[in-house]
Amino acid sequence: MHQAFDPSIVIFALLAIFVVWKLRSVLGTRTGTEKPPFDPFEARRKLREGNAARDAAPPEPGRGPGQVIPLQRGEARGAEAPRPAADPADQWRGLVEPGTQALDGLLKIGAADRSFTAESFMGGARAAYEMIVTAFAAGDRAALKPLLAKDVYDGFEAAIAAREARREKNETTFVSTETSLVHDAQLRGGTAQVTIRFQSKMISVTRGPDGAIIDGATDQVADVFDLWTFAREVDARDPNWRLVATEAGA
Repeated sequence: MHQAFDPSIVIFALLAIFVVWKLRSVLGTRTGTEKPPFDPFEARRKLREGNAARDAAPPEPGRGPGQVIPLQRGEARGAEAPRPAADPADQWRGLVEPGTQALDGLLKIGAADRSFTAESFMGGARAAYEMIVTAFAAGDRAALKPLLAKDVYDGFEAAIAAREARREKNETTFVSTETSLVHDAQLRGGTAQVTIRFQSKMISVTRGPDGAIIDGATDQVADVFDLWTFAREVDARDPNWRLVATEAGA
């Protein structure tokens, strides 16, 4: 005989389906990207391990117990500490004649004219010295004029004219500039003046109208000593220095 249908079975089945659906809506489903649940004991364990590793590591220099590493003002962590400014006098080391007060004047000129450096000035002075000597020997007025103050140029031009009147020619060959040292330096108002003692080796001969040598020898190297003074207005746009005085130096 057939068993009678019990409607309570359907009711319990529907109730079970409802409960499952509700749990899924509240708890959600796993997708594989969920974060692991927070474990307070795991966090404490990692903290203890980190402290132990830090305590076991050797201390950095200057970072022992109770020590503090002060940062310079404006210094960022990891940034390179600023280097101390170089002493302006260092650039003139070995370029000033011993026993003179020239260094004080050089520093005053450098403070008034930031473009004034030992390397550029001394290099330019040596080049000008050789250029002026060879231009004077060749009678090259055009090369001399922009390098000399007016009164110095007038003296050089007069000597060239007198030589030409005698129909003489001078031949000068630079062998080397042995030394060039600052003998004096001054800042007078806005005018900078620097005197340099040059010691050079040259071959110089003078030929008469017939081409014969009347002074010097082509195989004779002479030591030449000169004291030359260069000047420039420190606030002038023209960066060139001009020769303002010459004299023979022992």
